[in-house]
Amino acid sequence: MKLTIIGTGYVGLVTGACFAEMGNTVACVDIDKKKVDGLKQGILPIYEPGLESIVINNHKNGRLQFCTSLSDPIAESSVYFIAVGTPPGEDGSADLRYVLAVARDIGRHINSYAIIVDKSTVPVGTADKVRTAILHELHLRGVDVPFDVVSNPEFLKEGAAVEDFMRPDRVIIGTDSEQVRKAMRDLYLPFMRTHERLQFMGVRDAEMTKYAGNAMLATKISFMNEIANLCERMGVDVENVRQGIGSDSRIGYSFIYPGAGYGGSCFPKDVKALIRMAKDHDFEPRLLDAVEARNEAQKHVLFEKITRRFGARLKGLTFGLWGLSFKPGTDDMREASSVVLLHELIGAGARVKAYDPVAMAAAKHELPDGWFKSGQLKLVDEQYSALEDADAMILMTEWKPFRHPDFDRIRKIMKIPVIFDGRNQYDPALLRKTGFEYSGIGR
Repeated sequence: MKLTIIGTGYVGLVTGACFAEMGNTVACVDIDKKKVDGLKQGILPIYEPGLESIVINNHKNGRLQFCTSLSDPIAESSVYFIAVGTPPGEDGSADLRYVLAVARDIGRHINSYAIIVDKSTVPVGTADKVRTAILHELHLRGVDVPFDVVSNPEFLKEGAAVEDFMRPDRVIIGTDSEQVRKAMRDLYLPFMRTHERLQFMGVRDAEMTKYAGNAMLATKISFMNEIANLCERMGVDVENVRQGIGSDSRIGYSFIYPGAGYGGSCFPKDVKALIRMAKDHDFEPRLLDAVEARNEAQKHVLFEKITRRFGARLKGLTFGLWGLSFKPGTDDMREASSVVLLHELIGAGARVKAYDPVAMAAAKHELPDGWFKSGQLKLVDEQYSALEDADAMILMTEWKPFRHPDFDRIRKIMKIPVIFDGRNQYDPALLRKTGFEYSGIGR
């Protein structure tokens, strides 16, 4: 099948590469010429395990091409995936300007029946707006070209996106067209062994399913963080509580790990957007408001622990920070708890030496230049270098190399053996026995 993917960000590039891997001919379109030129040379704009080899191999074999315009001959297809960003507006609502700009561009180029697929995370009712935008452009051209607009939300976890796409738990297709159902079934069945994982529903149902799914997972995280904070005040070890409730099959172990708050490109944005949608329909989303408020507060918990230990003025103190990305397996720092903590530490006069296995380049781009120029933030190229002469170690991202470090070495190179564990990776009793001061989340 010939496919066109508009947008080569996280969703678009994974989608295009994985479809090409299954033998489809795919054109990925992006207006960023620098990004397109880099992709042609095998330089990816994101870090995602397993993605680079798929992109390079399929581009080499001619199944995956990159271009900057829909008018490019290689972009001719009958299925167009819209996979551009929907950043949050000031009121939390999803900004649809890029989605609708792509819809208008499609309307200016299609000449025969086309299936337009909303792959971006978009509010309920967006398919109608996309349809209107395309019809407007067709009217201006004076042509009548049939098309269908479909909702096909993505459910990709950063750090496991290729695996998620190639072996999906489910694929949601929102459409009322039998022609679309057949085409999407043909496209997706090679990725799954059973038809049951391919779920058809109404367009608006599919749009809501994406938001509801992310909001549920965010709710589990915020709930567990709230329980952890309560446990800490009552002399309860939240790790035992987590294991106790996780063994209940109705609850399960996923997304009930206490920590320093969730981040990334999906949960914060989607919860805010769902809250905005609710309020736009005169509905007060009390639970979702609480989920967001708890998460925002949770991002400050480690700094509160640090100031209780060292005092409000941190000038002259150095902190070794392990982890900058919002989660392991990605270089994404959007809404990362590490960024909140860095603002607080540096604002209080502290110095920070930080290390992350893959997010160092992103940190140089995302974080203020003034921090680097002043010397208050230094990025080091090895995890133990971040702890040399440090007054405390802070774990922010649970990368695998951080899970079983050499604690004897750490104790020797640190000025003060203090560990703030933002992901509850370490055994408090063991660390205290070996001479560390330990502070986790709800431990």
